[in-house]
This record gives sequence, structure tokens and C-alpha cells, in this order.
Amino acid sequence: MSSTKVPAAILAAVLLLVATTVSGAHWDHAVDLDENYRLLWSINNQDITFEVQARTLGYVGLGFSTDGSIYGADVVIGWVDNGQVHFQDRHFKMNSNGEPHVDPSQDYVLLLGYENATHTVLRFRRKLDTCDTNQDVPITNDTIRIIYMYHNRDPKNGAQAIGTLPDPAEAFKDSVPIFLTQRVNQVPIELDSRTRTLELRNKDVEIPMGDDNLRWCKMFKLDQFVRKQHMIRYEPVIESRSNLPFMKHIILYECQGSTPELEIMSREFGRSCMKAEKELLTCNSIVAAWSRGSEGFTFPLEAGYPLDSYQARFYMMETHYMGFQSNAIETRPRMDNSGLRLYYTTTLRKHDAGVLSVGIQPNWRHIIAPGQERVVSEGHCIEECTQRAFPRPGINIFAVMMQTSHMGKQVRLRQIRYREELPPVAHDLNVDSNYQEFRRLHSPVKALPGDRLIAECTYDSTSRKTIALGGYTSRDETCLVLSLYYPRQKELTSCHSIPSLPTVLHAVGISELAQGANPIRIASPPEIAGMTLEERLLSYDWRVNFNAFQYVIRKGAFKPLCWSARNTPIPGTDNMDAYAPNLTRIWRPTPTCGAPGLPASNSVNRFVGGTGSPESNVPSWTLLEDPESNNVIEGAARSKSIRSSSGVAAPGSSISRVALFVIFINTVRLGWFRRL
Repeated sequence: MSSTKVPAAILAAVLLLVATTVSGAHWDHAVDLDENYRLLWSINNQDITFEVQARTLGYVGLGFSTDGSIYGADVVIGWVDNGQVHFQDRHFKMNSNGEPHVDPSQDYVLLLGYENATHTVLRFRRKLDTCDTNQDVPITNDTIRIIYMYHNRDPKNGAQAIGTLPDPAEAFKDSVPIFLTQRVNQVPIELDSRTRTLELRNKDVEIPMGDDNLRWCKMFKLDQFVRKQHMIRYEPVIESRSNLPFMKHIILYECQGSTPELEIMSREFGRSCMKAEKELLTCNSIVAAWSRGSEGFTFPLEAGYPLDSYQARFYMMETHYMGFQSNAIETRPRMDNSGLRLYYTTTLRKHDAGVLSVGIQPNWRHIIAPGQERVVSEGHCIEECTQRAFPRPGINIFAVMMQTSHMGKQVRLRQIRYREELPPVAHDLNVDSNYQEFRRLHSPVKALPGDRLIAECTYDSTSRKTIALGGYTSRDETCLVLSLYYPRQKELTSCHSIPSLPTVLHAVGISELAQGANPIRIASPPEIAGMTLEERLLSYDWRVNFNAFQYVIRKGAFKPLCWSARNTPIPGTDNMDAYAPNLTRIWRPTPTCGAPGLPASNSVNRFVGGTGSPESNVPSWTLLEDPESNNVIEGAARSKSIRSSSGVAAPGSSISRVALFVIFINTVRLGWFRRL
């Protein structure tokens, strides 16, 4: 879509409106996708407004993809040529050769475009869900992959034909996973005598080269908190923006106890996490998490994370680096000293915040069958555990982090009360295992004593020929949902489950194991007697038997594992067998763009991850098993805190370059079998 010239009087009025709009513009969120490309955005009801600030005088692009590739991606392309703004809604075809095609339906609205001496700036708006299912990607609560592009040349004469966009493959820089809707506003914090900062930073870590990856663990001993204080915010401290593309995430763990190993490690500059596996088992409660594209996290005004040296003195920071390709110019190793900045205060808030882990205990009994498009695993936090641990008024979950490994595609935190399923606490249809950060719920979800919470993970194992097992290493699978909540209780920190051994054996056709055999061997049935357990799992016909296996695992007995921060089970829960609940009503969402055969105007927009109240979420109830979901958008009002001029010179001095203010209709490892 290209702009056209307008009469001078109209242009003057438009330019005055533009100047006013830019000078007073504020944004909910801002992120640097690399050192040359800044993205800002705000959401208002069902509209989202973006501003791209790219260090180039050529064309720029912003797109949305479900898997991070350009195939099937939705993208806008824009540039300024001799003071005239050109702006086009495009898409990549599934069999694309790298050239985006112009959409028949132009669903983006250009609001502003200009160049200054160094940057091209575009501001535009679109519907969160345009209902253009052929070319546009809906923006939902799910993880979405941002595609960004920029080039040093403009297309000639505003051309739209295929082949006229200069070097689109060269212009494409990267894709970055991000939460566009469920993010936390980073409202500036004014430091005073009661609010201080603490920086936890790495020390001269050498970023790997080539295809290597590095998970670097550094231990910190925090003795300065002689009395409790509240952490109210954390944010990344990136030493050099040029290192940003090689950093995946930074995670801060709270460690339990005060062992000699933790003390020794706190005196070091750090070590590879592969050499800190014992310490990782002790440091298993995530306090803070940053991924590339994250702004950090700010706690709600009613809660803060307690920092108290008498409760926890050691914290371990894990930084995941990706390798970079060196060149003839850059021969020296890249060093990094990035980390996290914590904001804390002596003015305690009303509640201590806590972290509750719900999911499947990392263990070999969590088996992901190979060659399947949809494998479902469920980790249960059962009623007996929440009944014993939660305070009578319940807990208030205000943020979640969803964790799977390589094959995870969907995660849902389900909530059951009196055999009725409430709206999910949170749901992501498009998870990315490399993108971990807390997402803020629209408003806290109340979980009462006696509620059951279920972490439900869906995997795609079509690329695997052998099974994957649950475990702690990067080669293993996982299914966990970490929930930030208040008020903090000390009885329950991890609320997991694992299929019972008889359930797993029955699911793969084993009746009995031989006693005392090493390695573990099968005693019956006769046709597989003498075979080792590992051989059975490797040779099992998963293609033929998968449905039966899945049914037995999901409906059979499991062991609840309800543990406190001291790694002790809640009394009365350690020797139980439990089962999936027999529900009388199952929750099912309403489509966002109307049911099949109905116009989009008849669709109902709900808030997923909102209050947790059936009345407020207007859920649909059904008796169907395994409901599929269409995630939709939270509509929370956000405070305005980030100015559009951040990182780019204001256009007032070059107002003659602003062209128009235009309005248009417009994401195996076979482990140890010894631990049964």
C-alpha cells in the first residue's frame, strides 16, 4: 500500500497533528531486537499499534510467524523515498522463495512514516485478529515469533511486483519469540533511600564460537539482607548490545541450604553448568528469568519477592550463550559481563510472593512416544496437597512461566474445582522452549484449598525415532508451569506427579519385572521374558500401540509428589495413589472470529488467563474430552511509560521529511533406569 500526494492545506494540518502525536506518544512496551532495530507497541482493546525505529535509510519490515520461519509469515514492508511514504501489507507463501507477496486485503493502517539522518521510523496499527486467515497471523496470548527486516536500499518507484524488493533474504535478520499481549509494563522506578539496586553479573565469560552453546552458572552469596526485604522488579543488564544476538536467556535460581559446594562455587567466577549438576539440584526454585526480547518483570504493588539471608543465602545465575561466527575482522574472543539488576526495598509490601511449581516430576517414567503429532502429558497437583497447604482464603496466581524442552508445542495450566473445570489459569498454543519468562495474567487467578491444578503439555515427536524421557538435562523432556503467587506459603513449593511404576509397565505390556536383576529384566509375559526394560522401550511398536499407551498413562494411577522448600513431602501424601479426575463439566473456549459458517462479527472475544472466574470469562461448557482451544487476548489497560523518541531523534527538526498521516483499512535421551 503506497501513499498519494494531498493538497498543501491538508498536508499542513496533518503535519501539525503528526508533530503533536509524536511529541506526546507513549508506549506500553519497547524492545531492541538488535543494535539497529527497536520495536515499540501498545494495545488498546482489540487493536495493537507498533512503531519500528530502524537504523537504515532503506526499507524495513516487521512480521509475525508461528514457527520462526518466513514460510506462511505475515509481514509489513515500508520505506520513505524522497519524502514519500510507501507501506504494504504482505505475506510469505508456504513455498516461498524468500519474496513476500502483497496481500489482496490491506489490513494494516499506516499512521506515521519518516526518515531522519540515520533512521527510518514507521508507525502503524492493526487488529489483534484481522480474521484474514489466508495471509495474516492473529496476535493472541500465545508465544509469537517476531520477524524483522531492514535493508540499506529502497525499492524503486514504490514498486509492488515480485522481484522488485531488494535482496529480501539479506534484509531478513532474525526471528525472536516474544509475548506481545501478556507482558508486564516496566513503569520507571524512582530510587530512594528505601529502594536500592543489586547487580548480579557474569565475569569475563567467553562466548562460544561456531555451533557451540554454553550454559554458564555463577553462584552468588547474598549476606547483606540481615532482615527481610522485598524484590519488586528485575531487568537485564546487557554489557554490549553487540552480544545480545548470542544470548538466549538468563535465569536466577534460589538455592536451599548452605552446603560446602555452594560456598566453594560462590567464590569462583563461574563454571559450565554441565560441571554444576549437583548444585543445580539444590538450586531449583526460579526467582527471575530473562530471554532475548524480554524487558524484565515488575511485581504487582501488593506483593514482593522476599530476600532474607536467614532463609536463603545462595542464588545461582544461569546464562545460556549461543555460538557466533567469527570473521577476518573479529579474531579476538568475545567476552561478556551481562547479568540481572534487582530492585529491592525495605518498605515491605502487603504480601510475600512465592513460586509454586506444578507439573511432571523429571523422571524416566515420563515417556514421550516417538513419531507422533500429538502426545499429551499431565502433571497433577492434587486436591489433598492444596487442601493441606493453601491458606483458607486461597492463593492469588498473578504470573506464570511455562516450561517444556525441544518437542513442546502447547502448555495449559488447568484448574479443577468440585469436579468442574474452570477457565485455564494460562494457556499457550505455540510455546518456544528457548523462550522462558514470566507472563503477567490480566488479573490474579484465585486457587482455593482443595482445587486441583494440572499442567498439561502437548508434544510433537514426529521428528524422533526413539522415545524421549523426562529428566533434568537439556536432552530430556519436561512439563512444568511455574506460578508466581501471593501470599507465600511454606508448605508447598513443588506440586508434581509421576505415573506409577505399575501404570508404566502396564502401558508397555509388561506384567512383572524380575527381582534383583541388574540391568532390570522382564519376568512376564512369557513372550518378552528375559528382555531388559530398556530393550522393551526401544523395540516397542509405538506406531501401533500409541493410542493404548496414551490412554493407560493418562487414566492410570500416578504418584503425587507434594514437597516443601526443604525437600520434604507434605505428611499424608507420600504414599498415595491418585487418578485423573472424573469431571462433570469441561471448559471450552469460544472462537475469536466466529464459528464455521458464521460471520466474524458474531464472534465472542474472551480474556484467557484473566480472573479465573467462569462468570467473568463467559466460558462455554461441554462434556467433550480433550477440548482444543483458540487462545484470545487479554484486554488489560496498560499505563503509558515508554516514550516513542527513545533511541531516535525526534522528527521535529526534519518535519519536512514527514510525508503523510494516512489512515487505511487494514506465531533422546534414554536415561537411567535404575531410579524406579
